[in-house]
Amino acid sequence: MWQLLKQIVRTGAPKLQVPESEDAWRTEAGQIQQEILNVLGRALCIREIDAGSCNGCELEIHALNNPYYNIEGRGIRFVASPRHADLLLVTGPLALNMREAVRRAYEATPHPKLVIATGECACTGGIFNGSYAVCGPLSSLLPVDVSIPGCPPPPIDILRGIVTAFRVKHASVPR
Repeated sequence: MWQLLKQIVRTGAPKLQVPESEDAWRTEAGQIQQEILNVLGRALCIREIDAGSCNGCELEIHALNNPYYNIEGRGIRFVASPRHADLLLVTGPLALNMREAVRRAYEATPHPKLVIATGECACTGGIFNGSYAVCGPLSSLLPVDVSIPGCPPPPIDILRGIVTAFRVKHASVPR
């Protein structure tokens, strides 16, 4: 214990500067919420599906619910059933055991359907591509509207992907 305390005293406090934050996206927050309400009249509902990932992407998706990103306050929420969802957010390579479940979730999602492949594994199959247990990327089964690469992608990129998918899809749908 004394050795550790001596080392702490010798080392001293770190002299690092606090990194600047990327808060530029916060200025769009009100616009995003109003746009979702104008098009849907309610919150954008997302069904997240883990198609065989390592859970790295899920940790970043869960970070979207923390007070910093506060996506629920922006008019975006997660739902338990694809029947209540506007968007499917899929992570991981398409595992053989999850292929039928992902297809059924897609079929249960009402039109207009949005599909986002989140993470390198969902986009390309990642390091698991070619494995006996993997069918490949999500695009081999479903039409993907937006791909968010990264292993895992940071929460801000996931939020940008969700907003991009919403804007692209609803700009092309007649009202």
